[in-house]
Amino acid sequence: MEEVVRKEILYDLDRSIAILKTEELQDIEELKELSNHAIDDVAAHKDLDLVTITVLIYSLYKTCKSLGKRDHDAVLRELENAKRYLSQHSFSRYNSSVRNIFTIIRRSDEKVKEHLNDVMHAAKIKKGTVLLERGLSIGQAAGLMGLSNWDLQSYAGRSTALVQHQEIIPVKKRVLAALKIFGVS
Repeated sequence: MEEVVRKEILYDLDRSIAILKTEELQDIEELKELSNHAIDDVAAHKDLDLVTITVLIYSLYKTCKSLGKRDHDAVLRELENAKRYLSQHSFSRYNSSVRNIFTIIRRSDEKVKEHLNDVMHAAKIKKGTVLLERGLSIGQAAGLMGLSNWDLQSYAGRSTALVQHQEIIPVKKRVLAALKIFGVS
């Protein structure tokens, strides 16, 4: 794992821990903002560990309101473990803690268990669309998020992600440049 990626993940874990320690429902919205920050890192570094932490944070945002006290405390404990292990460069133990968090979320509530895969898939699609907005191709964004191009295309086609691009070079100038490239006057 690159050092810059490790530091970004440590920051995300630290913020997630701080947010979950407050236990205020209005502070849970900060998890959504944090996952949006993390997707910028995914776009910049194209790293699968960043994808995992981004999906984890967004999944926590969507499901933490339905966690019981015991499971909430267990998630918090595992986040702290993951942070400690990553600080110590113990990547296998870090990955184990992340897996444990997903397991806790899955088992915490039947409703959550039934819908977690849908939430995770939706999180990947939503974050993949944000990657499109950051300039990545559909293939790159889908590959990073572990989706098929079709999954991402069907959502991106219904969103404004692909419409937001504005060309800064006038059409006439682009046509003249193209004609020049092909030797046409």
